[in-house]
Amino acid sequence: MPYKRTQVLVCAGTGCTIGNSGELIEEFEKEIKSMGLGREIEVLRTGCLGLCGAGPNISIYPDNIIYKGVKKEDVKEIVMEHLYKGRPVQRLMLNEADQETKEIYDINHTRFYAKQKRVALHNCGVIDPENIEEYIGQDGYFALGQVLSQMTSQEVVDVIKKSGLRGRGGGGFPTGLKWQFALDEPGEEKYVICNADEGDPGAFMDRSILEGNPHSVIEAMIIAGYAIGAHYGYIYIRAEYPIAVERLKTAIAQAKELGLLGNNIFDSGFDFDLEIRLGAGAFVCGEETALIQSIQGERGMPISKPPFPAHKGVWGKPTIINNVETFANIAQIILNGADWFRSIGTESSPGTKVFALGGKITNTGLVEVPMGTTLREVIYEIGGGCPNHKRFKAVQTGGPSGGCLTEDQLDTPIGFDELVKLGSMMGSGGMIVLDEDNCMVDVARFYMDFIVDESCGKCTPCRVGTKRMLELLEQICDGQGTMETLDELETLAMTIKDTALCGLGQSAPNPVLSTITQFRDEYIAHIVDKRCPAGVCKKLLRYEIDKDECRKCGLCARQCPVGAISGKIGKEAFEIDPEKCIRCGLCMKACHFKVIERK
Repeated sequence: MPYKRTQVLVCAGTGCTIGNSGELIEEFEKEIKSMGLGREIEVLRTGCLGLCGAGPNISIYPDNIIYKGVKKEDVKEIVMEHLYKGRPVQRLMLNEADQETKEIYDINHTRFYAKQKRVALHNCGVIDPENIEEYIGQDGYFALGQVLSQMTSQEVVDVIKKSGLRGRGGGGFPTGLKWQFALDEPGEEKYVICNADEGDPGAFMDRSILEGNPHSVIEAMIIAGYAIGAHYGYIYIRAEYPIAVERLKTAIAQAKELGLLGNNIFDSGFDFDLEIRLGAGAFVCGEETALIQSIQGERGMPISKPPFPAHKGVWGKPTIINNVETFANIAQIILNGADWFRSIGTESSPGTKVFALGGKITNTGLVEVPMGTTLREVIYEIGGGCPNHKRFKAVQTGGPSGGCLTEDQLDTPIGFDELVKLGSMMGSGGMIVLDEDNCMVDVARFYMDFIVDESCGKCTPCRVGTKRMLELLEQICDGQGTMETLDELETLAMTIKDTALCGLGQSAPNPVLSTITQFRDEYIAHIVDKRCPAGVCKKLLRYEIDKDECRKCGLCARQCPVGAISGKIGKEAFEIDPEKCIRCGLCMKACHFKVIERK
């Protein structure tokens, strides 16, 4: 293939694919061909570039320029101005310019990327995830070759232990120690499982890694198999990730074709194979024992521990389970060394962490930062703060298992232990930003509603207790709660934490307890004043028409779906019956004269 001077990398992750990035690839190829640039420029699909909220995104390599929000009609201009004339189209660029020299910064020096460090996301947005040769060209499978040719199983485990890598799935258990337990277990039949059942609301870290760099997980699973003496593995992934599933299938087939997966890998005598198991989307199957039950064809329900999976896992054999992000670090640790990995992050939380940054944030997307980076840096410097000049209220970390942190806690360095001390947790990496328009009681109700739906029902504290907590929260949101309701809610939350069977139930009360601790005044307002300070809880809202200013036009009455507004056109001011009103707000939107007020 002749040398190409430029590559157009089009994001083909889920977000940008939904934004029709596929048609951008076709349009670029057509325009490049029409300009006679086909021998010099190639167009490739790639993984997530990070700025999901601004997609579809494309990157021009080696110029290190990213264009955001690209539409089909923009392609001709980019090809003509940038690829042909060498003049970047500044109106579409993410890149920033020096205020004095006007020189365009390299993308890595922009506010969004400057404080990021890609380890787990290595190669995402850089290579074509469906081309194994591109992965190999970026040192892919070099770590596996080093392990199989130069290291013993114990030496591999020792490197992972020395690196301090902790599981990125939520619990933060030392990965090397888990591998050591499995290695020490006797027996020839052992298993490696990749947990890709990512179920937290707003979380898409694992999906993006699998869509952008699936071989990094496959390579790591083979290394893990060699380390513990396993010859077979499973990737357990939810069926709602069709792009990730297809790219995994492609990657597995390519690895087998090149002899990197299967029998006698690298002529080392070591055999390892794996298969994909699709999950039905049950949140509880993210819990390792429930996941094992599902792989075995049984209903996904947790079982009591011990024994732990490293001693007795799938099919009753020693099994290690790590999530996608944890595996995505393995090859980099082998290639660069344990000391390199420990030099990133903090003493107790080495390395980096990938976060799905969402909610009321300017730059929605995927970010990877060294441990020890503060929440403030992530939210304001990388995320750009809350849009529309809204006041920051809280950040929810750890999804349904985590808690809410306030403005006063934003200077906390990100780490497993640091977040737990504040009543939250790292979790798998969801980070939802909330602003002044969010009601914290309603946020707690939302997460509890999710937990009630996702509870497997095996243990009474989770099956019955969380449903009762939801009922109490709904009473408070509807203005029917009392101070006794709040006391019962706190007592029940603590009881469930102490008595639930698995991690889902034990951590389910966290969002409720953290919001009560941090925003007790909002609970009091709902209970005592019968008022929602954020104006979110519908049962505590009322709409009123200023009779003196009403133009008697009847626009509001025509929009009301339940006939709660009465009056006579041209003769009598209209008014709203609070008993009939369903608080949909359509009347307020319909009024051109702004005489309807929400209170």
